[in-house]
Amino acid sequence: MASASYTEDLSCPICLTIFADPVILPCGHSFCRECITVSLKSQHQCPQCRATVPTEGNNLLTNHILKSLAEKVKENEKLKNEYRHDKEVAEWLCPEHDEKLKLFCITDQQLICVICCNGEKHEGHKFKPIKEAAAAVTQELTTFLQQVLSDTPTIESTAKTQREEITKTKEKSHQLMTQISSQFEEMHQFLRKREEEIKNELKHKEEDDVEKMSESLNAIETALSENRELEGKVSSVLEITDPEKFLKSWTEDKTVVTAKSSFRPRGNTLKVVNTSLYLGPYESHLQFFMWKEMLQVIKPREERVSLQSNSANITVSDDGRSLFFTPQSSKSQSIYHVNYKQNISASSVSQFSSGQHYWEVKVGQREYWEVGGENTFLKFDGQNYYDSHQGNVLAFNGSPQKIGIYLNCESKELSFYDADNMTHIHTMLPYSRPVSAYFNMAVDRNPLIVCWY
Repeated sequence: MASASYTEDLSCPICLTIFADPVILPCGHSFCRECITVSLKSQHQCPQCRATVPTEGNNLLTNHILKSLAEKVKENEKLKNEYRHDKEVAEWLCPEHDEKLKLFCITDQQLICVICCNGEKHEGHKFKPIKEAAAAVTQELTTFLQQVLSDTPTIESTAKTQREEITKTKEKSHQLMTQISSQFEEMHQFLRKREEEIKNELKHKEEDDVEKMSESLNAIETALSENRELEGKVSSVLEITDPEKFLKSWTEDKTVVTAKSSFRPRGNTLKVVNTSLYLGPYESHLQFFMWKEMLQVIKPREERVSLQSNSANITVSDDGRSLFFTPQSSKSQSIYHVNYKQNISASSVSQFSSGQHYWEVKVGQREYWEVGGENTFLKFDGQNYYDSHQGNVLAFNGSPQKIGIYLNCESKELSFYDADNMTHIHTMLPYSRPVSAYFNMAVDRNPLIVCWY
């Protein structure tokens, strides 16, 4: 910035270049002698302040200070230009030997001079003249460019496929959002309908009870009114102090006589009708009973998996839900690991090869169990949970009594849950299709049970 300012201050206002033989006018302004001489021929005024100049340019005094400064600036510019040229030349000189770079070291991939070629640093290396090396590198780059150009369509195709997958994902997400909303709406409709039905039932019971109690209240109030009316009449007769008038009133008012002869106390015979308002389990277990009712309308349901075993020590229940260990030797007091396979009873299909499936099994307090698919399962050894495929210990440390298994044949995912609260335990990816439900458990006194609802 300072250099630019100095150059501007040392420039002639007419030619806008560094002063050449600067002269000073009486008004104090300075110009190149040649510039001001030409200017004064047409008008005898200072080009800057318009002050009158009575003399020709040849008679003006030289501004020696400006001249000296201008010459120094010109010299510096000359040196800069020479340095710039020398620097450009130096870029083509060997930094070690100041010799022109004429060779290309193929081994080190760098320009060198003739002296470098014979030096120890490049001993045993291969060299080429610059033009020949440039031609070889050009050929290599051309080949490389062709590789890049041939690879680009593949990348573009991959990018297109990825964009399509993004679109599919968004569409799938939208579809699932709609499906989720629809399924929740079905549950909402069911719950709203049952809410109205139960509230209407309560309302009807309330109306029936209130009607019965209102009838009872009317009878009580009628008896009370009759008693108070009779009380008033008797009291008015008793207020007569004259014996003759008293007896005359008594004999003439037959209503009192009739009431006395027919009066029967009713205070102990009238009973309060108590409320019979009762909604059964809906009073205390409403949510639980609604959940049980919703199980009848929820689709899809859990797989009603039936069990089977080829072991003589295993007995299958009539409904196919339970397996009982029936020891037949002295080894019955030991702990066994028994393998079981399950079939889906509703369609008599023993294996899952498509679709999405969910089933639950009660593991209880067993010290060892394996559940899942035949080749991909979740294992518990009494302390830790394991992924059968990778064999690694899982971070889950809960104590589920029932394990829920969710199989997605399309995504090849097998997921495990604590079936009591639906906490996710782990998801495994690798498995081979078709998949048979698989159980391997430590035998105890409790049967192996597949959960049905």
